[in-house]
Amino acid sequence: MARYARVSTAVGGLAARMAGERYLGLKIDRDAHARELRAALGGLKGPLMKVAQLLATIPEAIPDEYVAELSQLQSNAPSMGWSFVRRRMQAELGHGWEGKFKNFEHEAAAAASLGQVHRATGLDGQRLACKLQYPDMASAVEADLGQLRLILGLFERYDRAISTKRIHEEITERLREELDYEREGQNMALYADILQNETGVHVPVRVPELSTRRLLTMSWLDGKRILEVAEGNRALSEAVAINMFRAWYVPLYRYGVLHGDPHLGNYSACADGSINLMDFGCVRVFKPTFIKAVIDLYRAVQTNDEDLAAEAYRVWGFGELNKEVVGILNIWARFIYEPLLDDRPRLIGQATNGIYGREIAQQVHKELVRVGGVEIPREFVFMDRATLGLGSVFIHLKTELNWHRIFEGLIADFDVETMGKRQAKVLKKNGISGQ
Repeated sequence: MARYARVSTAVGGLAARMAGERYLGLKIDRDAHARELRAALGGLKGPLMKVAQLLATIPEAIPDEYVAELSQLQSNAPSMGWSFVRRRMQAELGHGWEGKFKNFEHEAAAAASLGQVHRATGLDGQRLACKLQYPDMASAVEADLGQLRLILGLFERYDRAISTKRIHEEITERLREELDYEREGQNMALYADILQNETGVHVPVRVPELSTRRLLTMSWLDGKRILEVAEGNRALSEAVAINMFRAWYVPLYRYGVLHGDPHLGNYSACADGSINLMDFGCVRVFKPTFIKAVIDLYRAVQTNDEDLAAEAYRVWGFGELNKEVVGILNIWARFIYEPLLDDRPRLIGQATNGIYGREIAQQVHKELVRVGGVEIPREFVFMDRATLGLGSVFIHLKTELNWHRIFEGLIADFDVETMGKRQAKVLKKNGISGQ
């Protein structure tokens, strides 16, 4: 009750202030209220904190003041105490659950928005990571998604540059999937299959006999924060950057599979520059025709082909757009693809006030307001999240690479039919349905 009182008070205050500004001409201190909203969300377990981080990466989904505050949210929530953990583990593995482990650490190694991770040792001596979901998360997700609809509706009434209906639909589906740890285990196996020949990327192995729908037990992977490993070592920094790029984009362009949450807590790096992927709750499968449209948009920007760009946006889900709106969306597309078009070693880009892509997003927003706004398709949400999230990582790594040649090598042999067959085979093998 206290949890929702805090959020409802913050959201209710936002509604009242926005109404006063819009209808009564009263100016509100949005900087101050954005800080209040972040404070209300920041101490909560559950999806609202995760959603707030996501919204901060979608161009102009919410006003600048709120982006600056919400982008500071961290997923490192306080962990459950041992008595709580013991009851939760008994609920998942039954009485005598501790006898199924040689050792199970009482203190959580990490705590996030939906669950926490404990180190353990299997009876065979294998080092394990046990990801345990917080209690009643399904109820929290549904309640928080209702709050999210209200928040997005408030922002949209205030500023109609972006229609948020599809954004809410996409976030809703992905968050519900994240609650299913059996599905996440399937995603983990899927990525192990897809990345089996990528020696610079490591994926943990699920332990099925110690896993349930709300408990995911997997092999433990040693690693450190990527910036800690790469700092001051150019060769290691480049190795980490290339491995990160391939970990995200080999699955996307060869299998139509995207890891939609490049949050810093979802991977680590090893001393040799290889990386560990450790969270597979937010995985999106795209149709091969959509991936072709992503590549077509790249080619359209490369050759200034507005007709090809318009067709790519249509397949993305933007629908039929007039020439003026295509031109506005191309401002964003040029920003996203520009590092991939430049055939020379270079930085991926720069962050403005700590936010990658902020100035371009503001420019696009201004133009979209002028032409009456646009509805963002569902497919855009996590594509954009992954692109901006990885871009921010590369900026922090300060690596100068020829991104053009890396990307061209990845898409050089792309063929819709071949990819479709490859995708169908690997999804069937791992029991995952396509989109």
